[in-house]
Amino acid sequence: MRDARRVKFALLLATLAGSTLAAQPVSSPQADRAADGWVDLFDPQLSRWELWMGVPHASVRDLPPGTPTSTDGRTGTPLGLANDPKHVFTLTTDQGEPVLHITGEIYGGLTTLAEFENYHLRFETKWGEKIWEPRLARPRDSGVLFHCTGPHGSFWNVWMSCLEFQVQENDIGDLYLLAGTSAHATSVPREKFRAFSPAGESVLAGATPDAKSGMISRSENFERQSEWNSAELYTVGDRAIFLVNGHVVNALTEARVARDTARVPLTRGKLQLQSEGSEVFYRRVQLRPITAFPPEILAASGFTPTPAPTSRSTRKISPP
Repeated sequence: MRDARRVKFALLLATLAGSTLAAQPVSSPQADRAADGWVDLFDPQLSRWELWMGVPHASVRDLPPGTPTSTDGRTGTPLGLANDPKHVFTLTTDQGEPVLHITGEIYGGLTTLAEFENYHLRFETKWGEKIWEPRLARPRDSGVLFHCTGPHGSFWNVWMSCLEFQVQENDIGDLYLLAGTSAHATSVPREKFRAFSPAGESVLAGATPDAKSGMISRSENFERQSEWNSAELYTVGDRAIFLVNGHVVNALTEARVARDTARVPLTRGKLQLQSEGSEVFYRRVQLRPITAFPPEILAASGFTPTPAPTSRSTRKISPP
């Protein structure tokens, strides 16, 4: 049955690029979806996604009677699937273009129903004005989680086990490793953390006893304040490369995830867009399959070329 549910990545993308998306053109000169294999992951109903909401902070007002809350937004009983009483996630339009508005008021995640591997993801993001407990005194924060596996709520009762392309004020492009994931990254010491550098030392990062760091900071800050910022994620096999506004800012290899008593290669999974205490907008969230890193991206990351991955399948996850 498992093999019967698997479909080729190209067929899945062809399905995603069907009539619903074709009827929603993106008014961006970069949005060459059909010609270059790009697929928009937003449609008017967000039908390619499911919503999981975490535990509301005790400061959240106007919740339905009896809704459980928490003093830290992390412990307690999560709201769960398709339960968003404050409309934290909404899809709007700007000049005919779909834009995801995330208020940030309750921790949560918008998660693809499909799993992906060997792909190039691109998106644009911009900060809103609102911030919420428990992050009133901290930088505005969100994040794009990838290679997400396992159940909802594995991390802080909200997010899956995953790798994170951090979207945080002045820190877009940091690498975080959540709920049992790890990876190697070439990096150099910087203040409290290590920062990506192609000329640095390869270290293990993640929540493992032998890891040197729990995260890897982006190499430099290329964020444009009060503007849309473009970001790109390339994944091939167990490697990934992060770009912010055209600059390579992070890279990882040997991605792994804990499975029982072993650590196994992490090469595929779902995508999640975070709500984490700050208002944020996402648009032009697009994906296409790849078989290798572009040479210029590979060179900037410090990676050496590797053989193209063998053809793998991607399983489309049915809605609950």
